[in-house]
Amino acid sequence: MAPNGINGVHQPVRPLKPGIYAPIPTFFLPDSEDLDVPSFEQHVVRVAKAGVGPLLAGSMGEAHHLSHGERTTLIKAARKALDGAGLSDFPIIAGTGSGSLRETLQLCDEAAEAGADYAIVITSGYFAGALDKRALKAFYTEVAEKSPIPVMIYNFPGASGGIDIDSDLITELATECPNLCGVKLTCGNVGKLTRVCATVSDASFSSLHPRKNAAAPFLVLGGFIDFLVPAAYANGHGAITGLANVAPHACSRLYALAEQSKADASVLPEALRVQGIVARADYTIAKYSIAGTKYLIEKLYGYGGVPRKPLLGLLEEKKDEIWAHPHTQDLVKLERELSGKA
Repeated sequence: MAPNGINGVHQPVRPLKPGIYAPIPTFFLPDSEDLDVPSFEQHVVRVAKAGVGPLLAGSMGEAHHLSHGERTTLIKAARKALDGAGLSDFPIIAGTGSGSLRETLQLCDEAAEAGADYAIVITSGYFAGALDKRALKAFYTEVAEKSPIPVMIYNFPGASGGIDIDSDLITELATECPNLCGVKLTCGNVGKLTRVCATVSDASFSSLHPRKNAAAPFLVLGGFIDFLVPAAYANGHGAITGLANVAPHACSRLYALAEQSKADASVLPEALRVQGIVARADYTIAKYSIAGTKYLIEKLYGYGGVPRKPLLGLLEEKKDEIWAHPHTQDLVKLERELSGKA
């Protein structure tokens, strides 16, 4: 099978697997706000070497601030960097959500042509009051039918005008749309995850509702990592978490422990210990938003910078505050231990 974007072939050649994915920040040059592609490539490879898959042009990646051309540039750069680092088996998930169905489908086409394996589509929230269940179902159904690559639902009420897709609709979409490959629950609702998994993680689901492409099963992923262990016991499939940009080894380790503990109860205390460190850090660092994550990346790895305006970087006192916070320091200590840099 030809790679994505060659001779019109867009079927996934890299399976979508349970695990940890990082919504990669988009880095910008300080004066021009042009893309800082070398830093971006370096970061994609860094997290992948820790076992974390990349998601490009998501909320953390400031997709709302990117042009179509810049999104394409990032996908091509990530694919080139991963392949060059011997990580060609890592799939790329690309954010393709937009205000309209028409533009969303255009972005799906462009992402596939650039080399993305999967798309993730956030609910459009500008006209939130007019988007009832019928409209939401029609939107995701048509995106799934017409996208050349499998599509993941992105449920993020905070960035979608408060729209919070319920478990019934997610389950309906999963069963009826064979080109849907999962959902990211940035609503943080563990009960919703449990209800959806009760259907899609059942052994009969894949035979009753086969996917359009066998490499793209329907995954249920948390949008935060602070409930990863409980999600594992509800038969969830991992998380897409901004914290994996700061501490990819810690997040990967937590996922491995959570899965191992289901077969070996003696591992559970260690899984819960690591979950506590990660959960506290996730809660604390999220309060500082994109600017806080970029600052910590800069502090730890030497690149990061600030968001695109109108977003601003952290004030100096906030930089000191986030770095000195005991939740951050506990995470940094764990990450350095796990990465061999203690």
